[in-house]
Parts: sequence; C-alpha cells; structure tokens
Amino acid sequence: MTPPVSELIDLLSLERLENNLFRGQSRDIGTKYVFGGQVLGQALSAARATLQDARGAHSLHAYFLRAGDIKAPIVYQIDRTRDGGSFSVRRVTAIQHGQVIFFMAASFQAEEPGAQHQSSMPSVPMPEDIEPSPSVPDKVMATLPDKIQRWLSREGPFEFRHVYPRDELNPPKRPPQQQVWFRLTDRVGDAPELHQALLAYASDFQLLGTATYPHGISYYQPNVQMASLDHALWFHRPFRADDWLLYSIDSPSAQSSRGLARGQIYSRDGILIASTAQEGLIRVVPDAAGAATHVPARS
Repeated sequence: MTPPVSELIDLLSLERLENNLFRGQSRDIGTKYVFGGQVLGQALSAARATLQDARGAHSLHAYFLRAGDIKAPIVYQIDRTRDGGSFSVRRVTAIQHGQVIFFMAASFQAEEPGAQHQSSMPSVPMPEDIEPSPSVPDKVMATLPDKIQRWLSREGPFEFRHVYPRDELNPPKRPPQQQVWFRLTDRVGDAPELHQALLAYASDFQLLGTATYPHGISYYQPNVQMASLDHALWFHRPFRADDWLLYSIDSPSAQSSRGLARGQIYSRDGILIASTAQEGLIRVVPDAAGAATHVPARS
C-alpha cells in the first residue's frame, strides 16, 4: 500500500478514548485548514464504531462551523440518538481547542429489500480513455502561492480524471457542470464501512468548485476564498472506493457569496451508488493577502 493510501486509512482509524469519545489526527494536503472530507470520513467512522450490529450508513448531514487546525487533534463526541428495529441514528460533534468545529447526523439501516429505480449515468468516455492531468511546469509552479504549490505537488490517495478538463490557473467561463472519474490508488480491504468512510472523504473534492465555473474563478486564485458550509451524502448501493467511480456534478445556483452544488456518483457499469449536495462560501476579496481572514467563524 502506498504511503498516501496507508496514511488515509490511519486517519480514518480513530483512537477510542471512551465508549462515545474518539480522537483523530489530521494531515496537511495543501489546504490552510483541515480538509472537510477528512472530518466527514472521521465523523462517519466514529459514528459507525458505536453500532452493535452490521448496519450500513444510508445518509449523513453535516455543518462545518469553524476552520479546523491541522496541527491539533480532533475529538469526536457521539450521541447514540436512537437504535430502532431497522434504523440507528447518531449525532457527532467534533471539538478542537474547546470549541465545536463541526457537527453531523448520520443514519444507518439494516439491509432489507424494496422497490428500486435510478437515474441513468451520463454518456462519457471511460477513465482509460482520458489522459491523466499533466503536472504544472516548474516555472509556473514557482509563481503560485505556497498553499497552491502544496496542493498541486502532493501525491494524494485518490486519482482524478476530468472528462472535460478546465485550466484552474486560467479558468474560462463555462456552464456549472462537470464529470470526474476517481478511485483510490491502491486496493484495500472489503469492509463496507471502510469504503463508505473513504467515499465520504472523497466526496468533498470537486463538488463546490463546480459553482465557480460560470464566473471564471477558481480556488487556485489567491483572492478567491472558498469554504464548505454544509454537506449531505446519501449511500444508495454497495460499491468499492478502489474501483473507478464517476462523479457527475452540477450547480443550480450561486448567490450571496454562497454556491450550491449537487452530485451523483456512479460505478463504471452505470449503477448509481451515492448522491451528494453541498453549499459553500465563495468570496472574491479585494486583496489576496486578506483572503484567509474571511474564513467563516474562524475565531
């Protein structure tokens, strides 16, 4: 297993402090603050660890309240809200430096049969027919802010292949939609709860950026400040995060310095395995140096 994948598995394997209390560490992936997908994956892992039987997560709804400190651990406190005959509900509160930075409700269901239908996967090239993204030339890299250099030079645990690539350093104006193939770069174990936590982590990539497409801006620009405000994820059918998955995303609205994005995630054989929605902050600030000070609830 490559270091990025093993590090991610370690991040999602929390330390149990008490029956309903867990501690997780953070990893710097080039963002100034803790990556939202990390907190989603850790919170889901913590909630799942309090279940007594093999119920799979079917939905989660989360709010990001404060920017997370990469250098400090995160404590996850679980409330065992309900254990019914078919469903279990957990409420998760993430705490750093004595303050709540995130909370989430997650629901789990025992497997049972029922009526089925799904929307069709978009007709797009297969991942093998799409070239991997080229690396940024050294001369261009040297001109970018430090946080963007760290982001672009990292070796991440997931591989992404954009069906219709966009130059994020010089972004054109485009309709607010995109399709991205992604997969974990190594094979991992078969536990469904692991693959759900991995998908929760990966679901925070690509999503909010789609709302910037009509405006010709991107996270890479130093005067653009973006942050996730909330996140919802529904698991529909079994999947593996180490197989190719298609993330089909659109953004129906942006207003009041907020953008909304929705996603559907398909297996390569066209099975709809999950859906997502996220609203996030998108601000273009007058001075690049002050962009980081506009993170919501930073203090």
